[in-house]
Amino acid sequence: MRIECDYLVLGSGVAGLSFALEAARHGQVTMVTKRSRTDSATNWAQGGIAAVLDPTDSFEAHVSDTMGTGGGLSHKDIVEMVVRDGPDRIRELMDLGARFSRREEDLALDLTREGGHSARRVVHAGDITGEEVQRVLVASAAASPNIEIIENHMAVDLVETSKFGGANRVVGAYVLDEMTGDVHTYLARATVLATGGAGKVYLYTSNPDVATGDGVAMAYRAGAQISNMEFFQFHPTCLYHPQAKSFLISEALRGEGGILRLASGEAFMEQHHEMKDLAPRDVVARAIDFEMKRRGDECVYLDMTNEPAAFIKERFPNIHARCLDFGIDMTSMPIPVVPAAHYLCGGVTVDERGSTTLAGLWAVGEVTCTGLHGANRLASNSLLEGLVYGHRTAIAAHSEAQSAPSTSFLEVPDWDVGEAVPSDEAVVVTQNWDEIRRFMWNYVGIVRTDRRLRRASRRIGMLQEEIREYYWAHLVNRDMLELRNIADVAELIIRCASARKESRGLHYNLDYPHAGEEWRGDTRVSKDTPPTIVYE
Repeated sequence: MRIECDYLVLGSGVAGLSFALEAARHGQVTMVTKRSRTDSATNWAQGGIAAVLDPTDSFEAHVSDTMGTGGGLSHKDIVEMVVRDGPDRIRELMDLGARFSRREEDLALDLTREGGHSARRVVHAGDITGEEVQRVLVASAAASPNIEIIENHMAVDLVETSKFGGANRVVGAYVLDEMTGDVHTYLARATVLATGGAGKVYLYTSNPDVATGDGVAMAYRAGAQISNMEFFQFHPTCLYHPQAKSFLISEALRGEGGILRLASGEAFMEQHHEMKDLAPRDVVARAIDFEMKRRGDECVYLDMTNEPAAFIKERFPNIHARCLDFGIDMTSMPIPVVPAAHYLCGGVTVDERGSTTLAGLWAVGEVTCTGLHGANRLASNSLLEGLVYGHRTAIAAHSEAQSAPSTSFLEVPDWDVGEAVPSDEAVVVTQNWDEIRRFMWNYVGIVRTDRRLRRASRRIGMLQEEIREYYWAHLVNRDMLELRNIADVAELIIRCASARKESRGLHYNLDYPHAGEEWRGDTRVSKDTPPTIVYE
């Protein structure tokens, strides 16, 4: 089956939905999401959206905080653009019906503060901000006659006309219908990657199961430039409990007075950073990792018991209820926590318009490397980036479509299964999946060394050969495709980490414990070029 549209959006999080709503003003949008329309990292976001909405705050302060957290690699022009666009995007959300928390005394927005921020500027909806944002955007998209959302479909690869004798342009994607197993051809004037992050490449992650790096992997295989994959953010605090899969304990708890303690009750962050428990995420994650390894402990504890119980229940109702499910009353006992893979700061290289290095291909959200986050993301800047780039990229894609040469889809062939047969050994997928995620955690995690990276490089090379052989021999399914994608993402992280001979931001290598001015640049890599530090 062939489906044609003006805009093909792969993904249904904040960035993809923001793009779709703006693009729908100008054409027909088809959104493809591999599970339900609400199954995205956006829906899991607890903290909030950073934006300058308080008269005592300033754009300059938000820019400074973002630049300071970014480890010298954030692009100031991009940071200023995103920060200045932020308040308008928040107002648009409220106009659509978003219900953010407000103060009782004057009904003003209840702005909170998180790690790395110098002011209270984080808009939130209790502790389920992402869920509220997703609710509003999905409802608005569903009400638009120009937006169609296709659920339980997963992109296999991008359609490149250069493979069929045409110009070097992306004109859509081959998409697997997970219910039937058929692969359909989706064709569009503009193809938009909004597939989110890649936390599932690691053994422990706060991300939903859909976060398998699909967009980065597809763009890489198509020849797009990828940047800064070594900078993977590990959230300092995920709930430590055998049944608490991927449950995040928001950084906002520390913003509201939470203190990290050892099992003995000793507070330890003062020994690691002057901002103590409000230090940037990379510092806190490394500090927790250091203390756990130094003492042989399985976790540390986040103590909120110094705050009134009524305040905790009102401010963090979801976290409070979830902890109670596991027998932890956070109003009277500390919460056991551990770090987990949380956010990919690198990704598909895009410019200020969301344009990639491949004609016809755009990208928005966590799948991208915009220059906003640099070597480390400031808390609550991710939803902000998705909102700003979703809006701006839709405008740019429409403008380019007006002047771009007309594209004929006639030469694009439908998916060919060749001699592939149904799989009779799914154990290969399970084994390789588990092995990749475990060695990535052990060798390419919070703390790295050259020896660990070399081991990881050898392992991923062998596994990719097995995966390629399996892929070409069998009919595709979601498990196979996700394995293929996390393997490509793992390769990119390992290659970029191996190329950076310093420690900066989220990339910490014990063999090079300090940052060097000669490494103050972005790591660029593509299918045909090795990782190179580019100075801008």
